[in-house]
Amino acid sequence: MERNTTGAAHSSPVTVAPQLDELLSSWLHRLAYANGVAPRSFARVLGLNPGMWSAALDLRLPADIGTLLYAKTGVAPDQLAAMTVSQDLPKQLLLPLRNNGHRDSSSWLQFCCRCLAEDAQPYFRRRWRLATRVSCTEHGCRLRDRCPSCLDRITVFDQGELVPQHYCVACGYDLRRAPIPYLSPATRTLDRCIDDICSLEAIARSPSGPVLIRRLLSIPRFAGGYYSTMLLANLSAGARAYSAELLNCPSECQEDNTTDDEKDCRERRLHG
Repeated sequence: MERNTTGAAHSSPVTVAPQLDELLSSWLHRLAYANGVAPRSFARVLGLNPGMWSAALDLRLPADIGTLLYAKTGVAPDQLAAMTVSQDLPKQLLLPLRNNGHRDSSSWLQFCCRCLAEDAQPYFRRRWRLATRVSCTEHGCRLRDRCPSCLDRITVFDQGELVPQHYCVACGYDLRRAPIPYLSPATRTLDRCIDDICSLEAIARSPSGPVLIRRLLSIPRFAGGYYSTMLLANLSAGARAYSAELLNCPSECQEDNTTDDEKDCRERRLHG
């Protein structure tokens, strides 16, 4: 591994093409894998400390690292910048960089298992960083932010083994096989409406953009229920979906405020 890590920094690496709406961190993980370097070791190739190194680059790509990546891969600086979330995604609506173990707390990234299963080379989308998204725009299914097998977060940046990024770092579960959590048709429609009405361009240009952002973050308060005192961006995918369901179909949520991830965990315990 040390030999591969050192060599990757000084040779012309195998390049991978950025995919549509791909996160910079996702592309970096795929680039590392294509060159035989685990993500945790690839941080050293870029002169970075371990931790959430690639997730932090999504927020800000330093000029020296951008220059290095351009020199080694030929991916133009504007393409690299377009993969970050620093240009057109409102920072207040981004899921925060967080790596704690509280089940109802937000994780920095979510995913659609159907998208990953259909990708020729599974990758993570920029839109999956938004707290306002609870469903996949392509498939309509509810997004996940944890491995359904061990309930750990998406921590590809800490992967020490040479495996593709769609495998859970903690337990090795293939995220493409994750069960699809239930989301009511009415809530899927609401999710699409929020995405259309509050488009990124509209938020950036509208004078009422800051007010709109505050209202979106206050969805749990408007919905009521267990998470009413929390901001949307601080909740897990399951908790945000529950708030959206409660806001849209309160009568269907009154009997059970258990999140889908908790139901999954309970079901596994019952069936061993």
